[in-house]
Amino acid sequence: MHRILFVCLGNICRSTMAQFVMEDLVRRAGREGEFVIDSAGTCDEELGNPPHYGTVNKLNEVGVPVGHHRARLIRAGEYADWDYIVYMDSSNGRDLRRIFSGDPEGKCVKLLSFVPEDSPLRPRARMHDGSARDVADPWWTHNFDDTYRDVSAACVAMLESLEK
Repeated sequence: MHRILFVCLGNICRSTMAQFVMEDLVRRAGREGEFVIDSAGTCDEELGNPPHYGTVNKLNEVGVPVGHHRARLIRAGEYADWDYIVYMDSSNGRDLRRIFSGDPEGKCVKLLSFVPEDSPLRPRARMHDGSARDVADPWWTHNFDDTYRDVSAACVAMLESLEK
């Protein structure tokens, strides 16, 4: 069983998009019984809100089902519940290390780190120093196409890495 929690700031744009994309990939692969997938945020500003309409519109456009979701806050006690705590940007990573008082088991990983170096993804998933690039926050950019491109490529790569 693979237990994956996707995390962003408010849990209405990127992490929910990643949750629904990964659920769809897993369903299409016939592997639903192998996964528990959820999402959460590191701040409570959007607590209880549904996914952002831009996320919903983009997922509807590409045929990814949007399930029932209300933004929730990640809790410190959840660390043991997940195999992977997958965050969208460096700020989320810092927040997670603060919430969990570190990352003793190395469960917290940036989403684009799953995309291999030789991926055709543009812009590339890796920075010049080899670190994973952040997934741009469409809350600020209003560009849900770019966010979907990154999320989709990374979820495909993550699922492939879990098949090995």
